[in-house]
Amino acid sequence: MTIVGIIVEYNPLHHGHVYHFTEAKRLTSADAAIVVMSGNFLQRGEPALVSKWARAEMALRLGADVVLELPIAYAAQPAEWFAYGAVALLHATGVTTHLCFGSEAGALEQLQPLAERLACESSALKAAVAEELATGASYPAAFAAAAARTLGGSAGMDSAAAQALLEQPNNSLGLHYLIALRRLRSGIAPVTVRRVAAEHRDTAPRDGAIASATAVRGLIAGAGGFAAAAPYLPPYTADILAREFAAGRGPVTWENFAGPLYHRLLLSSPEELAAHHEMTEGLEYRIKKLIPQLSQPTVAELLRRLKTKRYTHTKLQRTLLHVLLQHPRTLLAPSALAQGPAYLRVLGFSAKGQQILKKMKQVATLPVVTRAAELSHPQLELDIKASAAYANAMQRRDMAELLRDYRQPPIRIT
Repeated sequence: MTIVGIIVEYNPLHHGHVYHFTEAKRLTSADAAIVVMSGNFLQRGEPALVSKWARAEMALRLGADVVLELPIAYAAQPAEWFAYGAVALLHATGVTTHLCFGSEAGALEQLQPLAERLACESSALKAAVAEELATGASYPAAFAAAAARTLGGSAGMDSAAAQALLEQPNNSLGLHYLIALRRLRSGIAPVTVRRVAAEHRDTAPRDGAIASATAVRGLIAGAGGFAAAAPYLPPYTADILAREFAAGRGPVTWENFAGPLYHRLLLSSPEELAAHHEMTEGLEYRIKKLIPQLSQPTVAELLRRLKTKRYTHTKLQRTLLHVLLQHPRTLLAPSALAQGPAYLRVLGFSAKGQQILKKMKQVATLPVVTRAAELSHPQLELDIKASAAYANAMQRRDMAELLRDYRQPPIRIT
């Protein structure tokens, strides 16, 4: 059976995601699809609009056969570890034959030579990234420049061309997927689909049918609400969002966490803040110094005032998220992350997916977990705590939601 793996956030699932999913199955002639999806908090360090359960349902309505949760230990990380964790999950299933990702390049011919060289130049690359960061560059810019320097024209393109290619976010993430496949010595075959109609950073629609997730969320939050966003959403996405919003389970934004975040920032010393993951280069002192100067205790104001050329919005969001969720630096150190995810957490499956799960339980190299109570592991504890914190910030607080990770079986679509 040909099974394509797709790594997603679906925040929320829109027509662009439908196009990618359809192309992924067409290009690979796949019989089924396994989706690895971030949980309640995402790679850019922000909360999802609605819960992982609602978004897993969207994925199943789209046609996914198995939805696996990417542990937050990897989901809220820079591209290198986000990609490594997600690809490691697909590799561990033992049944995934292909990986399909979106990119601006739209062709592996440009990305594969870069991945081949960079996978073998990890120490030189890390040193070059550190040098670029020392100039005040943001991490994405530093990585693109450092990778281009490390390659030195040896991957079939000059340094300027390589840097321009890697400054595009989906190319950069795709490169990390390819590097992860090599690090894992995985037999999964990569395929890429060119992004169409909307760019990752677009804040407003540029097409009549496809808009970025950022633009869609902006429309939902704006005066037009669902009516403005509807042209860019499949009907099932709109229905699920409407249901979750009506039940008080969304929309969830960073401002829902302003109270508990400020509680931690105000009560923690700089030394205590410094113990959290991604709190680097004296950022803890900058935060403590800035808080008394704020005009209002909002997350948006804090991020706006903290942002510099060095500290990108994304970097700051992730750092604050690690403070909010009390993620210790030691637990998420590179040496720990390099060991890979510890389980395959199933959020949902189709009738065909049920058969795939039976096969996975026979051949997977990690335990297949359908309920949180089945396994005790530090990574899973982080997921459970993150879900509880997310539910506690909902407009309508509910004990069932707070404990949902323990009680919720996988969603089934037949």
